Amino acid sequence: MMFKHNFKKVLSATAFAVALVVAPAANVSAATNDASSTQQSATATSQDQQASQDQAASQSSAANQSSATAVSASSSTSTSSATSTSTVKKTTKKAKKTTKKSKKKTSKKKAVKKVAKKTTKKRATKKAAEAAAKKAAAVKKAAAKKAAAAKKAAAKAAAKKKAAAKKKAAAKKKAAAKKKAAKKSAEKAAKYWIAMRESSGYYTARNGSCYGRYQLLISYLGGDLSKKNQERTADRYVYGRYGSWVNAKRFWLAHNWY
Repeated sequence: MMFKHNFKKVLSATAFAVALVVAPAANVSAATNDASSTQQSATATSQDQQASQDQAASQSSAANQSSATAVSASSSTSTSSATSTSTVKKTTKKAKKTTKKSKKKTSKKKAVKKVAKKTTKKRATKKAAEAAAKKAAAVKKAAAKKAAAAKKAAAKAAAKKKAAAKKKAAAKKKAAAKKKAAKKSAEKAAKYWIAMRESSGYYTARNGSCYGRYQLLISYLGGDLSKKNQERTADRYVYGRYGSWVNAKRFWLAHNWY
């Protein structure tokens, strides 16, 4: 702006000098004086203008230099800013890329961890199921073993009981048989004892109306005097009246007859 202002001043002085040259001849002397003064003035002015121009040029140069410096600084700043922005962008991009990569890695790690956790859980569940199945099988086996042992014990106890019952029955039967044999022997002995007392054991002995081994009334024999009929008739008479030959003997001992 300072340079333009000084340039206008120079143009005004030049125009004034031209006006003096083209002035009327009548005024030449005055104009010459005035021109001399004006020239001096113009010279002074020119000198001033030159000084002003030099100053302006110096200022302009300084301004240009300052502007250039500013522009350079601005350019440097812009370049620095651009560089900084580019660096920031690159850093941001790199950071984003790193973050993305980190996120991806984290996500992958999480996925792997999740799969591992799922696998571990699945294995744990499988292991627990196997353990439960094994335990159930062991319990079942133990129960089966216990049941088999109980069954065996029950069978053994039943067999023992059966054997005991059988033994008892056999003993009872034997005792009964023994008792029966003893009774039979006692009966036989008592029968024989009475026969000996009545007829000395003869089937043909006779005493009045009594006949045979047991001296029964002839009417009891029904006309059959055989040994077989005598035995049968004597048994029927004794068991019917006394219940047994032993009782008949007891009665005979008390009364001397039966």
